[in-house]
Amino acid sequence: MRSTWLVALGLAACGTDPPGASSPRTYSFGPITIAPNTEITDRCVQITLGNDQPLDINQVELATGPGFHHSNWFYVPESTFPGDDGVYHCADRGFDQASAAFAGGVLFAQSTQSQHDIQAFPAGAAVEVPAHQKLVATIHLLNATDTAIEIQPTMTITPIAPAAVTTKLRPMAFEDHALGLPPNARSRFTLDCDLQQPWELHRETNRSDHPDFHLYYALAHYHAYGTGMTIDAVATDGTAATMFSTAAAIGDSLGGTLDPPFAMTGYTRLRFSCDYTNTSTTTIGWGNGAAEMCVFLAFTDSDYIWTGGAITDDPPGPATPDGGVMTYSHACSPLAI
Repeated sequence: MRSTWLVALGLAACGTDPPGASSPRTYSFGPITIAPNTEITDRCVQITLGNDQPLDINQVELATGPGFHHSNWFYVPESTFPGDDGVYHCADRGFDQASAAFAGGVLFAQSTQSQHDIQAFPAGAAVEVPAHQKLVATIHLLNATDTAIEIQPTMTITPIAPAAVTTKLRPMAFEDHALGLPPNARSRFTLDCDLQQPWELHRETNRSDHPDFHLYYALAHYHAYGTGMTIDAVATDGTAATMFSTAAAIGDSLGGTLDPPFAMTGYTRLRFSCDYTNTSTTTIGWGNGAAEMCVFLAFTDSDYIWTGGAITDDPPGPATPDGGVMTYSHACSPLAI
């Protein structure tokens, strides 16, 4: 059963905004108490950076604790979603992830149930956070035990000096909501996304005829039945190259730095697949809790923010057996913003 949970609001920041602002900054938020047998998906966190100058973030480190299932982090102007720093009900400030992304940008996503996660870019690559920003995040808390959990998470951001920046990064995020994991079976769900079509919409400003950028970092997101993800680049003749793959289970890091970065030159499609082993007796669809997800976040040096996928909870369609794995594919709708 679900029960009430208590959260003690509060946030302490270590560090100020010295000239250059190129040393790590650590912020503590909490303590957070999660009651037994409780899942919480409607809380958010705010951390005011107090930065009078832009910050070029090369690394983000999040240390949480048991019960901290997942979190997505954005930067927004200090005046957005006004209120005190700390943990709060998202609805009280009209917070949603789409609004945060448009008001500012994406900074970091946590691996599912990982208690210590590091998002690191190659030397010289960074996400630029403008002056006078704050960090905001949705947090997913899950305590499946019969004992209350108290945690004191910390977020550490590491900027680099402006003179050291060689590459400014932008986010890429794709989702596949068309899931239907068959019971007592292994399955794979694939989206094949044609990036050439949205690229053509920006023909007048593009420097090349085909998608031409690099991926620097990628992170998979799935739940307990997930067994892996693969992201491939595909050329017009069907030739494919793997950009990123993981077979890690939740609780481990599901992200990785691509060093050297993967060049999309010569490829026009992005194909990603999520693998699952459903040990239950029911079909499992998209959602929180005991449901599943298939999402990846990446950072690129593209002029655009790439996003899309299958973003409605459609049925997965017919299955094709392949070596004991039930495989599914669905139409993908990519956007270049």
